[in-house]
Amino acid sequence: MAATLAAIAMTANVASAGTLRFGTDPTYPPYEYKLPSGQLAGLDIEIGNALCAASHLQCKWVEGSFDGLIAGLQSRKFDAINASMGPTASRRTVVDFTQPLYPADIRLVAAKESHLAPNVATLAGKRIGVLQGSVEEAFAKANWANRKVNILVYPDQDSVYADLVNGRLDGTLVLGAAARLGFLGKPQGARFEIAGPRIQDPIILGEGSSIGVRKGDAHTLQMLDAAIVQLKQNGTIDRLTHQYLDAEPAAK
Repeated sequence: MAATLAAIAMTANVASAGTLRFGTDPTYPPYEYKLPSGQLAGLDIEIGNALCAASHLQCKWVEGSFDGLIAGLQSRKFDAINASMGPTASRRTVVDFTQPLYPADIRLVAAKESHLAPNVATLAGKRIGVLQGSVEEAFAKANWANRKVNILVYPDQDSVYADLVNGRLDGTLVLGAAARLGFLGKPQGARFEIAGPRIQDPIILGEGSSIGVRKGDAHTLQMLDAAIVQLKQNGTIDRLTHQYLDAEPAAK
């Protein structure tokens, strides 16, 4: 397997300088965030660094807003998107995706005893905040916006949480692990909870989180897929997924 990875890496455009550039938005713990020192951390960061090591490349991380990552990829600011991105049908028209790294867990977060659930019966007339450019935004607009649910779009998830706390929002759609670590586990999130079951919609939400590469960049895609297979076989992705998400084993 190591020989195969090395051979693929040698033919990849990104490998000519021995570096793989990942684009990410470090405002979404536990997937990607910054430590007080400024160092990047999180599940996607550790998986990305392990993928680079398996491919005998050095990782370089390029930061940007989530809704600008696809444009950044297309303009060659980086070689791949590593930011807990779901491979939805609409994204597949402009980006190629690796096999899934781990399953998605889309949840509604609302105040305790609000009796809200992720359905229009309870959300009609309510204000739901979503991250701009996210699958949560796509799902909410497709399923709820035309049924009297008010969907408000924000440039980052921290701004969503702030408006949830001050009463400008009734709820937010977000990955469950991100909500637990980035909000519910903190003092400002004490009045809130995950409301109702996981949201299922493979067409809009995708079937898990993957790494995106430029459309037609077969070399980078093959290199990453080969490295992902290795990290799944040696247990690295399962170990990191449990460490950060306390979740089911990584998607196969």
